Amino acid sequence: MFTFEKTLPENVGMSSKAIKNVLERLDQKDVPMHSLLIMKDDKLIFEKYYAPYTADTLHRLFSVSKSITAMAIALLQEEGKLSFDASITDYFPEYTDENTHPWIRQTTIRNMLQMRTCHASTTYKVDMKSDWVESFFKVAPTHKPGTIFHYDTSAAHTLCALTEKLTGMPMLDYLKEKAFNYLDFSADSYMVKDPFGVSMGGSGLMATPMDLLKILYLLHKGGTVVCSDGVTRSLLPKEFAQEATANISDSLPTAPIPSEAQGYGMQIWQNEKGGFVLYGMGGQLGISLPKENMLIVTTADTQGMAGGNQVIYDALYENLLGSSAVTDDGKRAYEDLLSYAESLRIAPPRLPENYGYTHTGEDAPAGYGDLNRVYKLAENPQGFDTLEVSLNSDGPSFLTFTYKDKKKASSLPENALKLYFGINDMADGTFPIYDCKYTAGALWFRRNVLYIRFHLIGESVGSVRFELYFGNDDLTVFMKKVEETYFKEFDGHLYGC
Repeated sequence: MFTFEKTLPENVGMSSKAIKNVLERLDQKDVPMHSLLIMKDDKLIFEKYYAPYTADTLHRLFSVSKSITAMAIALLQEEGKLSFDASITDYFPEYTDENTHPWIRQTTIRNMLQMRTCHASTTYKVDMKSDWVESFFKVAPTHKPGTIFHYDTSAAHTLCALTEKLTGMPMLDYLKEKAFNYLDFSADSYMVKDPFGVSMGGSGLMATPMDLLKILYLLHKGGTVVCSDGVTRSLLPKEFAQEATANISDSLPTAPIPSEAQGYGMQIWQNEKGGFVLYGMGGQLGISLPKENMLIVTTADTQGMAGGNQVIYDALYENLLGSSAVTDDGKRAYEDLLSYAESLRIAPPRLPENYGYTHTGEDAPAGYGDLNRVYKLAENPQGFDTLEVSLNSDGPSFLTFTYKDKKKASSLPENALKLYFGINDMADGTFPIYDCKYTAGALWFRRNVLYIRFHLIGESVGSVRFELYFGNDDLTVFMKKVEETYFKEFDGHLYGC
């Protein structure tokens, strides 16, 4: 088995207290973390998962997918099946004709890897019901390729399609065969596909945090590692590993936060500390810090949290770099770290510190009897008919939606959509429509205002949020979904009485 040797942080000059400080900082900042893994000097010094996540839970890694797409393209070039400097149109003649724009014809695979295509944004989002790959060749370009950096997920998606076209197999299967199986990559890992059957090379990777650490380690080592069978192998071209993790494109003009302003290589970001980052939306990060010989992996859900990824970076850098003095009693510090980490889980929502409204943490109605009932909903675009509220202080609470459309309702258990949650606690469940697992908790903002947050688990990393305002004899609901693709019926307002 390909595994990393484990040791105490103090054995590699790292303080356990520093790692605990990271966990406490992220908790103070209310960052919904899912995992944290830390390696130093090629040894695993910390690995923990926030319940209900476990080591085996497959996690959507979003744009980390771009990095493995680049690896697949590099391996194909090594096999002589393509050239970085060839036009992408050479490989997709079915999408080109005499009307194809010259800038599209001038776009090379190298341009696409470096995020310097002729498009300023993701082309398939113009019309997601049309062929996603074809869109790269049909949407009008905005500028000459090979010049300006713009984050274009359709470039990675098209390169993934090219991999599958040239190999005749799903891209992740190809990568497993060529490299990842030597690292004991998760057998059940997979990639979400677009509506036309192509793996989503820009955002579809479903794998474990340990899988991400192995990819990060492979790049950190320049593509050559001792594999699971004890044999040293070059699983990636050395030249590619060096170039892909270098500063090639300028990302500062479009960067929303400092961590994204340091430059870009080949589907891989630079970081603020002289290393590189495998970067996925929402806090999916594989961070290489060569000066410290340190690798860090996080999974999280920072969507809807302004600057959330920067909060993660800052917590890591400020606590782990340069101020990690090791004490004489390292074993006790490590035990203290483990004791704290054992309780890690996705937590119920809480009010910000120094919230303007005086809140005791128990500021809730004296009883739920008057609130627990079925509310007939006014006409709404979501198509909901009624909403039953059932609040419980000694067990899971739930909301139950019924639909006006009886055909849609009949496809659900008990002809209704029931969502469980805890109050000042968490409860687990599954969104029936999307078969998406979640963990959910709620708190009272005020005696008549309840806030609920459902943390989505699986392919749809994100959240669905409800604010329930209880009037004298009516109910106003605000719903907000923070998720890229689905859950659209949980956006907007409802009114019932």
